[in-house]
Amino acid sequence: MNIVKTINELRERIDDCKKKNKSVGFVPTMGFLHEGHLRLIKQAREANDIVVLSIFVNPLQFGPNEDFERYPRDFKRDERLAREAGVDVLFYPTVTEMYPKEPMMTIHVTQGVDVLCGASRPGHFDGVTTVVMKLFQIVLPDRAYFGLKDAQQVAIIMNMVETFNVPIDVVACETVREDDGLAKSSRNVYLSVDERQAAPLLYQALQKTKAYIENHFCTRTEGMTFLYEQLSEQPIGAIDYIDILSYPRLERVNELTGTIIIALAYRYEHARLIDNLLLNVQKKGV
Repeated sequence: MNIVKTINELRERIDDCKKKNKSVGFVPTMGFLHEGHLRLIKQAREANDIVVLSIFVNPLQFGPNEDFERYPRDFKRDERLAREAGVDVLFYPTVTEMYPKEPMMTIHVTQGVDVLCGASRPGHFDGVTTVVMKLFQIVLPDRAYFGLKDAQQVAIIMNMVETFNVPIDVVACETVREDDGLAKSSRNVYLSVDERQAAPLLYQALQKTKAYIENHFCTRTEGMTFLYEQLSEQPIGAIDYIDILSYPRLERVNELTGTIIIALAYRYEHARLIDNLLLNVQKKGV
């Protein structure tokens, strides 16, 4: 595995791969790798000749109340995990390398940011899309891999690629789960014993709502009501938000047809968990 810290060196390596007609899979991360990242690397490894992993904590996506300096970092551990997972090139730039001067422009996302987690993080996805577009232009991958745990981010990146005709295949990878269905997250360690026992009910509520929508052609309001009732049976914690939207446009549509997302965020005492399910709704008789 090669560790590359400059854009010019990475471009030289990518150019060499392209000249040899080698396909490039790209996994962009902010580091502190976990099993979800490793699953993305595995899928990239299976489908591409070369796998590039980036580790860059992007200051543009941190809001005024979000501490960029406190974001967890452990490069030595990440380097070991990346090497073991089969990464070919690890791109590890500094902030100065990525932003040698104040950016003169950024991408401004106008749709899909006022819902789900984006509703409480104004400007966050402007920072995400700006750095992802910059990384896409540097790496020039054939495919880029993102986890559906953060389905809103995946949708917005898919929409960005479509809007700007970026010739990259965005591969959305399924959420990695514990044996009991709980979505794997670094935040799970903050759950108490009772909270950890109850937390799998979140995924069960999503599954029941998915089955309800599939078996009863219903409106968004009816689906939302059903999901709310399922979560109201939780013995501990509180709902942060629930929503059902079209996907990937992330629009609130009353008639549920085509691909939709059922999403939730749930607060426990020291952890806020998110989860979602995608499904394709077909009208009866179609």
